[in-house]
Amino acid sequence: MLCVFDVNETLLDVAGLDATVGGAELRREWFALVIHTALTVTATGGYRDFAGIAGAAAVEVAARHGREIDVAKLGEGLRSLPAHPDVAPGIAKLREAGHDIVALTNSPLATAEAQLQNAGLATLFDRIFSAEQAGRLKPAPEPYQQVLAAYPGRTAVMIAAHDWDIAGAQAAGLRTALLTRPGVHPLPGSPAPTYTASTLPELAGLL
Repeated sequence: MLCVFDVNETLLDVAGLDATVGGAELRREWFALVIHTALTVTATGGYRDFAGIAGAAAVEVAARHGREIDVAKLGEGLRSLPAHPDVAPGIAKLREAGHDIVALTNSPLATAEAQLQNAGLATLFDRIFSAEQAGRLKPAPEPYQQVLAAYPGRTAVMIAAHDWDIAGAQAAGLRTALLTRPGVHPLPGSPAPTYTASTLPELAGLL
């Protein structure tokens, strides 16, 4: 099976940005605004660079709280996020079982490559795909379709810790696996993910 991984929050722990953005609460507010903006841009048929969205959202959230933020430092932090502890052993287990491993992220390709390299995960992936290449952000169908087009005839499963990413992948015809990181739940009223697991080794066992 072709295992297609989201990157931010699914593989990498964005809590690594807490000190940069002013704590866990502001980091959650910032990331929620990033996702809200990306979904709005996508729903209205447009495209914006995801890194640019992240920077603009950080400036906005900082201003709301009477703070300032170094956007360049935020970018450095995004490229240096640590992997969740279960990621390397989970992917190793998937590879041992014969699955192919690729990444599909909204981050620009150069950012994604740096993220996986800095997290020590790059060698575990056969290929990295970015929504940037499709000119649309997930959950629009184009990013998922570019992966399917690169692996014609393969059964693919999208693995993500985001309900909206799962919904987008389902609509594009992929199987789905929701990774229930803390606070993550299925999207209400949507079809259930094909698989649900709390850790990657657990998911590897299901696949």
